[in-house]
Amino acid sequence: MQPRNMSMSGVVDLAAVKAAQEAKAKAEQARAEAARTGGGPGAVSPADLVIDVDEAGFERDVLQRSTEVPVVIDFWAEWCEPCKQLSPVLERLAVEYDGRFLLAKIDVDANQMLMQQFGIQGIPAVFAVVAGQALPLFQGAAGEAQIRQTLDQLVQVAEERFGLTGLTVDPEAEPGGAPAAPETVPTGPYDALLEAAVRALDSGDLGGAVQAYKNVLSDDPGNPEAKLGLAQAELLQRVQGLDPQRVRQEAADKPADVQAQIAAADLDLVGGHVEDAFGRLIETVRRTVGDDREAVRVRLLELFEVVGADDPRVATSRRALARALF
Repeated sequence: MQPRNMSMSGVVDLAAVKAAQEAKAKAEQARAEAARTGGGPGAVSPADLVIDVDEAGFERDVLQRSTEVPVVIDFWAEWCEPCKQLSPVLERLAVEYDGRFLLAKIDVDANQMLMQQFGIQGIPAVFAVVAGQALPLFQGAAGEAQIRQTLDQLVQVAEERFGLTGLTVDPEAEPGGAPAAPETVPTGPYDALLEAAVRALDSGDLGGAVQAYKNVLSDDPGNPEAKLGLAQAELLQRVQGLDPQRVRQEAADKPADVQAQIAAADLDLVGGHVEDAFGRLIETVRRTVGDDREAVRVRLLELFEVVGADDPRVATSRRALARALF
């Protein structure tokens, strides 16, 4: 048993670029299959929203469950006084959020291997696992307002990026009781095209993925999933075949070369250096005018699409871009 597919930094890399599309497609497929067969987890009781997890059950109770609902992990210990203040707040919010996340409580004294695998230096420590990917939320004492803000961002990203809409909660259901009758899951008009794009990404057919996303956007220009997927697929397409060492050397040797800076920014982003990519292009905007400046501005906006508008680094860089332009 080991936590797998964990992306602790939240950066963009070659695998994570398609993770959201894949996870969302799998989640939708699982919900459709559950509706067709009458299977699936069904409704749960409020008591089922807070669970104790150990090393033996981590894969089943956290990793597998994270494909249907965001799992928030509360690392605690009996001797930890701040934990005694934080844990009841998280438990209450788990019920209040009505199935939008599942709270998993892990006693670090009894599960030290998990503590080491998550790189925890002190408790309380709170992480989330979404579609098999782990990310740190906060460590130490936190006010309820901060916790709510963090949870709101988590459930929004889980739904928008991964298609995880959470669990159905029946206040009258017994803990661990029989599942409720399944609901019919509607199929969206572009599901087949979006799934085709995911399959193309899986097979390395970036041109096919780009075209599939463009087919959706030709009918529905504002489709958020297609816009995100297209930006990611085009980024991968642009960096395919590039010599990273040569591109970075040219960017260093030719700071005034707009295309060299744009290519280096693409590589920065694919490598997970989000701030470097944004900062490089914002600085290039400051140094350029006319068509060159417009080309850099457009590429920066495309990279914003790849990372996602909800990422705080995008908001910060948008403000910096505005200052550079005006």
